[in-house]
Amino acid sequence: MRVLFTTWAWPSHLYALVPLAWAMRSAGHEVLVTSQPELTGEMRRTGLPFRAAGRDVDAAELVRGYVLPSSDGPDLGERAPAGATPNGRGPRALQMFHAHADAMTDDLVDLAREWRPDLIVYEPTTLAGPLAAAAVGVPAVRVLFGTDLMVRAAPMLPQVLAPVARRHGIADFDPLGAVTVDPCPPGFQVPDDHPRRTVRYVPYNGAGAAHAAPAAPAGTRRVVVTWGHTMAKLHPGLFLAGRAAAAVHDADTEVVLAVSAAQLPLLDGLPAGVRVVTDTPLHQLVPGADLVVAHGGAGTVLTALDAGVPLLLVPQLPDHSRHTGRVVATGAGESLKRDEASPHRLRELAHTLLAPGAPQRAAARRLRELIHAQPTPSDIVRDLEKVPV
Repeated sequence: MRVLFTTWAWPSHLYALVPLAWAMRSAGHEVLVTSQPELTGEMRRTGLPFRAAGRDVDAAELVRGYVLPSSDGPDLGERAPAGATPNGRGPRALQMFHAHADAMTDDLVDLAREWRPDLIVYEPTTLAGPLAAAAVGVPAVRVLFGTDLMVRAAPMLPQVLAPVARRHGIADFDPLGAVTVDPCPPGFQVPDDHPRRTVRYVPYNGAGAAHAAPAAPAGTRRVVVTWGHTMAKLHPGLFLAGRAAAAVHDADTEVVLAVSAAQLPLLDGLPAGVRVVTDTPLHQLVPGADLVVAHGGAGTVLTALDAGVPLLLVPQLPDHSRHTGRVVATGAGESLKRDEASPHRLRELAHTLLAPGAPQRAAARRLRELIHAQPTPSDIVRDLEKVPV
């Protein structure tokens, strides 16, 4: 069969699709990955067949509109009104979903009619996926990258996307697809009634040279600090990785700060003992760590839990806050609001989580066991071959 994978141009959303896309290809199916032109380089680095579709959208500007407010945050300029959507209703995030669907659906429908996939697989915020599937009459499968952020918005989405749907004669479509593939371990996901197929989370945090982290010296704890890709794109003042790394560094704590080359100029005044690692996939750094300090992105959270490592999180976006909430609810870490994340509080909480008997450490190890007990992407290929329209 032919399987078309699609996402809008945000690297972490593509990363969530890659393990299943490779599982499908390894099972003998033809796979094609598509996104907006901006993501061409990342698509090429997956090693999968790909094609650009649609036009680029200023995603950073849209995401910037719903950064959580804080007293010491940067000036982000004019903020979109809370209800700004194409039809004047719903949260401002719907404006972003509409913008990407409007930019991608026409090309994606044309591609689907030309390439004739048997299945369209999409990450949950790329609604061009289920629209194109409805237009050509094939099933759509939604692959989550973490906590399900779309269930509450689903009733509003058909109306928000109605102008795009009408262009292709689509009278009705399900934004949640025929089935959802869920990589979250039991107890981590917020439950709902939509059909789901659980799958083991397989970390893929981008391509990069193999990196073997040397063992930490005896008696030394290792903390990995990362702030993902998103926050620095929105504003340098939202990139708190350097601040966090300096705060948790200690004589008996080795800090590994994972950044991209583009983020290096944002680092300033780091203690001499902080080891900066550039453009290395996170899943190569986390095994063997004692703590991950981060922003709350889904890929970072699940990569840490896959390694059984607790987390200290400082979320600044609503989706990061949702993922952080599940970490705290399952006992696998702690969180601070940006306004609370002083060097003193970061250091204090880090020491709490690094203690050998900290309950968060046991909770993270338990979630690792649950993740590893899930069926692999290869295990669920047979089920996805049978998804009805």
